[in-house]
Amino acid sequence: MTKKTRRLAVLGVLISVVLATVGWNALSWFKPEPVEYITAPVEKRDIEEKVLATGVLEGAKQVAVGAQVTGQLKSMNVSVGDRVTKGQLLAEIDPVLPRNNLKRAMAELKNIRASRRASEAMLRYNELNFKRQREMSAEDAASVADLENARAQMEKERANIEALDAQITKAEIQVETEKANLGFTKIVAPMDGVVIATKFEEGQTLVSSQEAPTLLVLAKLDTMTVKAKISEADVSKVKPGLEANFTVLGNQDRLYKGMLRIIKLAPDNIFDKASAGDSNKAVYYSGLLEVPNLDHSLRVAMTAQVSIIINRQSQVLSIPISALDPSQKISGSQHKVRVLVNGFPEERTIKTGIRDNVYVQVLTGLNDGDSVILGDSLSVNTDAETSVVIGG
Repeated sequence: MTKKTRRLAVLGVLISVVLATVGWNALSWFKPEPVEYITAPVEKRDIEEKVLATGVLEGAKQVAVGAQVTGQLKSMNVSVGDRVTKGQLLAEIDPVLPRNNLKRAMAELKNIRASRRASEAMLRYNELNFKRQREMSAEDAASVADLENARAQMEKERANIEALDAQITKAEIQVETEKANLGFTKIVAPMDGVVIATKFEEGQTLVSSQEAPTLLVLAKLDTMTVKAKISEADVSKVKPGLEANFTVLGNQDRLYKGMLRIIKLAPDNIFDKASAGDSNKAVYYSGLLEVPNLDHSLRVAMTAQVSIIINRQSQVLSIPISALDPSQKISGSQHKVRVLVNGFPEERTIKTGIRDNVYVQVLTGLNDGDSVILGDSLSVNTDAETSVVIGG
């Protein structure tokens, strides 16, 4: 072998080594990475299906106490926070004008009654005169005209008495009205409760010609009512008697429990013509639930986040809702999911039941302890690369 031949042989060996190394590295570069799966166990848990609503707190019984007569507010005997009992004097309106109106009405009644007595006396006179004229006419001692005149005077006085009787009735009604108005100057509590709001101060003038002005609001606070706004999409799912609970913004760690007492048949804005004719406006129905409030921690007008429990299942097989791919939905309750079996994904068809915000009940298709696939590293990487491309 010549020297040149040896050099070519060595060069060939080197080239082969380089190509082999490059090929091996290329294979290692294109070798697929192992797929990592994100899974969640199929396990038993309690699931509650709920309808969520926003509500406002009111007293279980709440009354706006108003003034039925016009006048100056002479005294205000209670303030916010006071406990009152039924019949207790709350406020008084200056009684001078109503008292004078009552005196005027009584004087008018007295005057009409006096006129009636005078008419009665005149009627007796006319009756005697008619009787006398009739007797004289029978003996041809009086003319027919005198007899007819006597009869007319008698009938006229009888009619006058009937008119006076009607006036007396009207005057008596007016007296009763003015007595009532005088009584309305003393405003008393219609029930036991707590004063939660007042609107007027002593010395202010109240005008009740068209609408009774509200002086104060009484409420029974030992029991509170939550007025929950239930959307029209959810109202068909709920019914009276369902358990409900709620939290308030000021103390979201405390859960108050109650029961749905009633669901109104019409929305609160049914009398609002503008809202009733707006098909794009959301429609809500009021659901009322009551809760005890012996410690008075709940206050009127607080905002409540209400959960109405429409279904509850204890210790049932469940998986996270995120395991359900919308594109793999077969029907309303049937879905396809992937399960990790011995490190490999396996497709299963399952039937689901009730669900909450996080988990869904599994009726068939999975067993306790199975690992359902939520995602994998390939989809995560693809999503990441896509976001990078979009961002660039």
